[in-house]
Amino acid sequence: MRLARKSMIDGPAAPRVNTGVNDPFTIRVFVADGDPEGVRLVDRMNWTGVGVVFPRERWQSARLRPELTRTGVYVLVGYKEGDEDLPTLYIGEADAVRDRIDSHAQTKEFWEHGYAFTTSNNGLNKAHVRWLERELIQQAKRAGRSKLDNGTAPPEPPLSEAERADSRAFLREILQALPIMGLRAFELPKPVATPRVSAVTPAACGGLATDQAAGATTDVVVVVPAQDDGFKAVFLGEHRWRAIRISGGKKEQIRYIAAYQTKPVSAVTHYAPVEKIEPYGEGGKFQLIFSGAPAEIGPIPFGDAPAGLMQGPRYTTLGKLRTAKTLTDRNCPGLSAGSSHA
Repeated sequence: MRLARKSMIDGPAAPRVNTGVNDPFTIRVFVADGDPEGVRLVDRMNWTGVGVVFPRERWQSARLRPELTRTGVYVLVGYKEGDEDLPTLYIGEADAVRDRIDSHAQTKEFWEHGYAFTTSNNGLNKAHVRWLERELIQQAKRAGRSKLDNGTAPPEPPLSEAERADSRAFLREILQALPIMGLRAFELPKPVATPRVSAVTPAACGGLATDQAAGATTDVVVVVPAQDDGFKAVFLGEHRWRAIRISGGKKEQIRYIAAYQTKPVSAVTHYAPVEKIEPYGEGGKFQLIFSGAPAEIGPIPFGDAPAGLMQGPRYTTLGKLRTAKTLTDRNCPGLSAGSSHA
């Protein structure tokens, strides 16, 4: 049975859906209950699919929609207690989406919003939605912008070449609609800034490298507080730092990142050049990916800095960081009291 677009894709399917397509397109949004934050229906011309998005507190009214009595796939999204940087997703499929989400409303506490996709002509069958479920799980893993509540990925169901092409076209429509519906967890991260700073070489004395290796003294450095486990595993181990809030005007200015190790170290000890800045999670935070291994600096102790100075990211310049003896050294200021929070 044909589904997705009325104009079908010919030939064998590509091994992976391209989520970076920039062709213009139109999506229609119907606000079913008159509340822009309530139940919304999404569709497109020449597409038999329909998306339904709803907050959990509106599920009792959303479940009355006839679209949810049909075969389809769905995504439940929320945050688990103690894990507020990345959203948790549960991706599922059902012959009747409404019945399955009814069950999750009783057994899964984390989710706050639901996204369901069915068809206007009941054109999806069990094999189609199992394939869509599997591909959505794989796409979420590739994007790395969420955590999955699913246990294991389902096996790939048998589909004919034509069915696979139709299912892939339907998946493409879902992935284009989801960001407009408020969910970007399936998008591959796109850098919002690419400083392209060369890797640094530590100086023999253990401080910063020379001007030529380390860059201009006016280059902006973001200094982040780092607890011991995250500092070792992520900053040193993965050459990145996650979940930072950065004000809009700073994204294009940042060239380096420095780590302030919290107690008992209480000092800035390492820095690294930033290769790119990418979105992280759904909450407006970012991750900074380094272009080389972190190098040692200082250490630059907390000294007599005001309490709470390093509870969040701070900004300085490479020149100030290089000459600072403490975080508030007046002769060679590193992080002065006037530095702004991210």
